[in-house]
Amino acid sequence: MIKPLIITIAILISVSCYGQSTTYSTWKKEAQNDAKLLPKYGNKEKTQEQKEADEELIKIAIQSDETREKASDHHVQLGFNYLGRQDFKTAMNRFNQAWLLNPKNENVFWGFGGVYFSFNDFENAIKQYDDGLLLNPRSTNILTDKATIFLTKFNQENSFSDLAIAIGLFETSYGIDPKNQNTLFKLSVCYFLKSDCENAKKFYKECMALGGKPITKEYTDALEETCKK
Repeated sequence: MIKPLIITIAILISVSCYGQSTTYSTWKKEAQNDAKLLPKYGNKEKTQEQKEADEELIKIAIQSDETREKASDHHVQLGFNYLGRQDFKTAMNRFNQAWLLNPKNENVFWGFGGVYFSFNDFENAIKQYDDGLLLNPRSTNILTDKATIFLTKFNQENSFSDLAIAIGLFETSYGIDPKNQNTLFKLSVCYFLKSDCENAKKFYKECMALGGKPITKEYTDALEETCKK
């Protein structure tokens, strides 16, 4: 069947595709005793020793990156690098350090959400994404990854209400940044699933014009076969 194939293609480029070297049940059990595995350190009161360690981290980070804001961005980047390697513990630790350096950095919450998304914990992922969107409603990265959750849910539950939500979020993200290839590809997939060939081809062509990096041969073949006219 084409539909499961197309959804699989779309999900391959989402943050949820990192795999799971750590089971979520193990993660949650360890997080009960390790605040570093919880967003914002679980908002738990820190010991004096921990507070001093935080101050030392901030001092060293500023020396390296000049400002707390730049240091926070650097730690977010490191967090996503570790997330891509399936090292979820180090990833969450780096995102927490990024939050410590700059609690108003929306990309920290993009990272927090990415960790939960990797474990298919959609509820907590959306919560983190929503917290990030409160700081910056125009974050296309967060909007597109939040939309991908609903695209994933559609794949699992075949609920067209989820697909409609996904399209709405992707469209909002597209309106902010029409050159995000990740957004363009997934919009094409969404409309393909709606049997809307006109829009499926529209966003496909826009993505290809920018390089078409996320587009696979399988999707191209499926689109050409189904939308011949």
